[in-house]
Amino acid sequence: METHPESKPECCPEFNPILWDDKTFEWENRRFIREKVFTLFYMPMNFGKVMKRFDEKLTAADATMTDYLCLSDHTSPWNMDLYLAVDKEIVNSENTTLSGKFYSKVYEGPFNDSGKWMKDFGNLTKSKGLTIRKQYMWYTTCPKCAKKYGKNYVVVMGQIE
Repeated sequence: METHPESKPECCPEFNPILWDDKTFEWENRRFIREKVFTLFYMPMNFGKVMKRFDEKLTAADATMTDYLCLSDHTSPWNMDLYLAVDKEIVNSENTTLSGKFYSKVYEGPFNDSGKWMKDFGNLTKSKGLTIRKQYMWYTTCPKCAKKYGKNYVVVMGQIE
């Protein structure tokens, strides 16, 4: 007889949108490691492989991902830079920091709504009198965990002047 666990362990923790929705905050040298993802017209092609590489680096360094934060910077239709928040410098990695003031807005829905979210974010920040220097997206859960939780939250974050 086969037994089934009550619930499968998650790979992504459940996201609390209240902590990030319509928030302004400041970072001073927040640590990240950076990797590149190949995209085909903005669609990530090797995202899973890059996340596995991140995990291997964290495990080898006995480091942790802070806030489960992974920012995506869509630099072109062919590339996306991922910034994984870490608690310490990681050897054999591209270590970097982010500093400045940021504004974040949480959206929920299918990934193909990204264009609508970006447009809304631009209008929202403009209406608040904010000037965005750089924009990032944070896909808070993998598709499997989004299905498990019944919500697909994405945070659009902008570095503001």
